[in-house]
Amino acid sequence: MVATVHCGRKRKRKRKRKRKGDAVGVYAERVLPRIMNVACGTKQSRPLRERVCAGLHGEVVEIGFGSGHNVPFYPDRVQRVAAIEPSELSWKLAQDRVSASPVVVEQAGLDGQSLPFPDDSFDAALSTWTLCTIPDPVLALTEVHRVLRPGGTLHFIEHGLAPDEHVQRWQRRLEPLNKRVAGGCHLTRPILDLLEAAGFSVEQVDVFYEAGAPKPMAADSLGVAVAS
Repeated sequence: MVATVHCGRKRKRKRKRKRKGDAVGVYAERVLPRIMNVACGTKQSRPLRERVCAGLHGEVVEIGFGSGHNVPFYPDRVQRVAAIEPSELSWKLAQDRVSASPVVVEQAGLDGQSLPFPDDSFDAALSTWTLCTIPDPVLALTEVHRVLRPGGTLHFIEHGLAPDEHVQRWQRRLEPLNKRVAGGCHLTRPILDLLEAAGFSVEQVDVFYEAGAPKPMAADSLGVAVAS
């Protein structure tokens, strides 16, 4: 009798764990992409998107395509964009923007850490507020470096480790919670160090806090790095 009760409790705990896992999956797949679509589409982000997209040309790979908020800012010199995005819902939410764009945008892959392209395939790359959630950002950047032609450029805006120590302390306090509610979003990644570790040379960069946003979540680096 004791053994029977014990086994029943085990099954109950397994069912509870399964229900919790199902809830997390639903949040990540069905809820979070809608939240990010709204959060990433603010009026304040548009001038930053326009700045980071300036100078893109030819064949472009964009990692962390999301729901396509960069699409309206692709310059005329861009011929084609290969979009890398793991969320099918985000891709669906992007369709109005993609359809309205004169630039050809193709759903080309799911994982920035394993790009499905030969070496030297692209003239430029784009990453906007993406490196915070990729499990291995150096691996992803190394992949971008691989698929860029020699002298190709990575245009980026990323939030990460703040330049001020008192903000860094808050980032470290808030990061565990932020990772849970924002799809694994890290607050303390050193963006320029990551780029250099992947073999990029940072050609130009502007480090600043986004206006109107809490500093721990809005320490941005915007610039261009060259595949050397």
